[in-house]
Order: sequence, then structure tokens, then C-alpha cells
Amino acid sequence: MNRKRFAAGGVLALAALGVQAASRDYISIVGSSTVYPFATVVAETFGRTSRFRTPKIESTGSGGGLKLFCEGVGVQTPDITNASRRIKKSEVERCAGNGVKEIVEVKIGYDGIVLANSKQAPKMNLTRKDIFLALARQVPDPKGGSTLVDNPYRTWRDLDPALPNTPIEVLGPPPTSGTRDAFVELAMEGGCKKFDWIRQIKSDAKQARKAGDKARAKQLKGRYKGICHTIREDGAYIEAGENDNLIVQKLESNPKAVGIFGYSFLEQNEDRIQGSRVDGVEPTFDNIAEGRYPVSRALYFYVKKAHVGKIPGIPEYLAEFTSEKAWGDDGYLADKGLIPMPKEEREKYAADTRMLKPLQLN
Repeated sequence: MNRKRFAAGGVLALAALGVQAASRDYISIVGSSTVYPFATVVAETFGRTSRFRTPKIESTGSGGGLKLFCEGVGVQTPDITNASRRIKKSEVERCAGNGVKEIVEVKIGYDGIVLANSKQAPKMNLTRKDIFLALARQVPDPKGGSTLVDNPYRTWRDLDPALPNTPIEVLGPPPTSGTRDAFVELAMEGGCKKFDWIRQIKSDAKQARKAGDKARAKQLKGRYKGICHTIREDGAYIEAGENDNLIVQKLESNPKAVGIFGYSFLEQNEDRIQGSRVDGVEPTFDNIAEGRYPVSRALYFYVKKAHVGKIPGIPEYLAEFTSEKAWGDDGYLADKGLIPMPKEEREKYAADTRMLKPLQLN
């Protein structure tokens, strides 16, 4: 018999008997480089203390992970994706279009986004306005008025005489990263809004939406985001990939550079690098937990409910991650730099996770 015909016939026979031709006996996880260290610790603990295999985790970035997650249902797709930002409505719709219709959202805690440099260099004291002016593609004309010019700033001292006279050289995440999404929203937009005439564009967009002028509202919103969220591409900002440990190594070898990543990487490397103050606030565990540090965000992971009961160990992995010994105030994830949620919030998400409550975006 022809070998190819035999192979095809074998697959058809398996399908006819209702047997999967391919299967997995481990949990497949993708997504955020920021959540990766936390998920890895949970996965290793889970593998040691349960009867299940240790989950396999890939650091693909939040956007990349959600793209893989939403490709469909089946053992060839991930069961869980980590994210350092909340899933977007467009991603939920893409998932649904590919048959991923029930998604369980698990919020795991909080994190700060830090701008850090080598301890061999002076400590930076930045404002969100400084960050916007240093990294935006276009900025308000330094001569005044309500016009934009291509970013003319080359050194930190160009922004503020108190800052170092070194070139603006920032190593940061790529567009697929949730850290980058959060950074442009919290840090760059936070500084962009310091200009009254730019803030007015956002206000005008809201007024147009209330008045029912959707076209004008969309146009104004696009202009506002174009100003506040677009990073310069002239070499001052260097996309350093999804490997935050690599950014830390590069900061050591280049004391003039600044890196952008999650607080946990700062805490794990505090003997080598230092976090910049932002608006006068140090990026510390307590300042992030208490809401004082201005560049902080929530962290999540998302579970494909259709895979529960098909891939062994998913409910047990979720139970480990949402246990007090893991994500509690004194849990082992706090030792790794995760900022725990308040107890009431932890209890809510733990209960929703046990019930595999599907996500509902407002």
C-alpha cells in the first residue's frame, strides 16, 4: 500500500473513532516577558508539588502571546497567555472569530514600569513631561505656540539643566510588548497632557462624541494618540526585544543608557542598576503598592476555558497561582517583585477563577 495513503487513512480512522491524533500532557503558556518570571516560579512549584508535568512557558510579549492564544482551540494552540496589560476588545473579537469564545481573565497583581540605569552613572530624576519630550517622535515647538516639530532633543540636559549631559539613549520593548503599551499610556501620555493645548484635543474629542459627531471624535482622538503615543525612530529609542534580562546586561556595559522594564527586574538586579525617580517618587515596592508611583499597571493572564478538562492540570495550576502562598502579601511571588492586590481583590479573582467565570468587557 502507498505509504502516504496509509498515513492519511490512519488519521481518518482515528477521527472516525473520536480519538485525537495529537495530544499534550502539559500546559502550554505564552505571553508577557514581565509576567514570565512570576509564571515560571508558579510553574516550577506546580511541577514539584503536583502529579502534573511542569508547564512550558514562552516569553513572546503580551501582543504576540494574545495573537497565538486567539488562533483557535486545540492542542496546537496555547492554553494560557500572560499579559502586562488588559486584553483589548479587538483581541476578544479576534479570539471569538477563531472559535475561542470563553476566556477566563485572572488579574494577578501590580507592577511598576521603571526607567533604570547603571549604578556607575548618576541617578536620574525625571518627570513624565521629561519622558515625553525625550522619546516622542514630534514635540511642541520649544519656541512656543500650538505647533509640533520633529524631536530636536539630543541630550538629557537639553530637557533640564539638572539632568546629565549625556545622549538620550533608551533601550525599551518592541510594539508587541504590553510593557510598551502601558509605558506610552502612563508615562508618555502622562507627560503629553502637561501641555494645555494637547490636553484640549482630548477634551474636544469627548465633546464631539457626546454631541454625536463620531467622525470628528475619531479624528481628534487619532490626532491626540498620534502625538502622545508615537515614539521617535531616529535612534534615541532602541527596541531591545522581549528579553528584559538582556536590557539589564546592556545597561551594565553602557552606563550612559537607560532601560525600560518591569519593577521585578529592577528588584532582582538592584546590585547592578538603579531606578529613576519619576515625578519625585522612587520606584519601590511600597510606593507602587500604595499608588504613589505614577507609572504602574495591573498584570494578567488569560485561560482558554475550552481547554479545561482536555489538557491535564489547568484547574490545579490556576489554584496554585491564586493561592495565598503564591500571590498573597507574604507569598513567594512577592519575593520575586510582584505587588500583591488587596486581599478583597485577591479573594474576588480567586473565586472567579475557581468558577472559570468568562471575561465580560464593558
